[in-house]
Amino acid sequence: MNDDPAAPADPVLVRVLRGGFLESVHRGAFAVADADGRLVHALGDTETPVFARSAIKALQALPLVESGAADRFGFEPPDLALSISSHNAEPQHTERAAAILERLGLGPQHLRCGAQTPGDPAARRALAASGAKPGAIHNNCSGKHAGFLALGAHLGAEPEHYLDHGGAVQSLVRDALAAMCGLDPDAIEHAIDGCSAPTYRLSLSAMATAFARLADPSSLVPERARAAGRLLDAAAAHPALVAGEHKRLDTALLRATGGRLFCKVGAEAVYVVAERDSGHALAIKVDDGGYRGLFPLVVGLCRELGWLDDRAVDALSDYAPGALRNWAGLEVGSVEVAALGSPELRRDVEA
Repeated sequence: MNDDPAAPADPVLVRVLRGGFLESVHRGAFAVADADGRLVHALGDTETPVFARSAIKALQALPLVESGAADRFGFEPPDLALSISSHNAEPQHTERAAAILERLGLGPQHLRCGAQTPGDPAARRALAASGAKPGAIHNNCSGKHAGFLALGAHLGAEPEHYLDHGGAVQSLVRDALAAMCGLDPDAIEHAIDGCSAPTYRLSLSAMATAFARLADPSSLVPERARAAGRLLDAAAAHPALVAGEHKRLDTALLRATGGRLFCKVGAEAVYVVAERDSGHALAIKVDDGGYRGLFPLVVGLCRELGWLDDRAVDALSDYAPGALRNWAGLEVGSVEVAALGSPELRRDVEA
């Protein structure tokens, strides 16, 4: 994705048809890489940096584990899963985030992510019925922030500074992120995310490389390799804590593959998938920032890559390419994803 008007547009990756006629398109780019940084597949602009947003939470959590902070403050696998989540604020999420904070001697008032209405409809109704207002504990990033606070407490940093770019916590986070991507940390551009944490501009090729290294940590130093394994194992064992039970592809994809695929969505239609058997990873950006194009693309590309069998695709039917139905249940069109091998679209990176 490039804002230079002279740059070529990203290709159409998703087409929406009605009655057999084209109605809408979604353009974007994706990269598939291995742990050595070699691109296996690439399409569109995979080198111009984009904001990775919440897709990189597993990378941001590496210092929490490898520093010893997670063990010091009693992080069990469900806590680790929550630390890399973008959650629905179901009770299982908010209660666990509050318990982590309590172990730190802190409370929801120390979270700097801001108040957010729960994403889960039942949680929204229960909160409204209680007469309480949404708080920072309901923010979809409260688990990540609880992890940041734990890392800060371990480092002896004041809790009010845990989000400071260049502070003790975020410096470790940035350095880990840069190392996984193979980048100079000082060269990575950043801004402020929706939850007030630093967010980083990364190319899709760099993101795919970083998550391939999570999936295949054999080249990492032992402490980081163990941290990577613990985080991915936690997500595999507790998929509902990574996202939630209500309409969340992350949870559904983790469940459908038994955690063989690690996945994480980011705002503005960024997505990463790491395939633990092959050690390859996929990074996607849909240019318009919409999820209607993103979710079918994720499922379609994972199927094309051989990462999903028919059973898994069936389990993901709510997100997969296929029939478009109206409110009466009538099939009125379809959502189609460009095949990986489409000759008019495919760029053979090995040529």
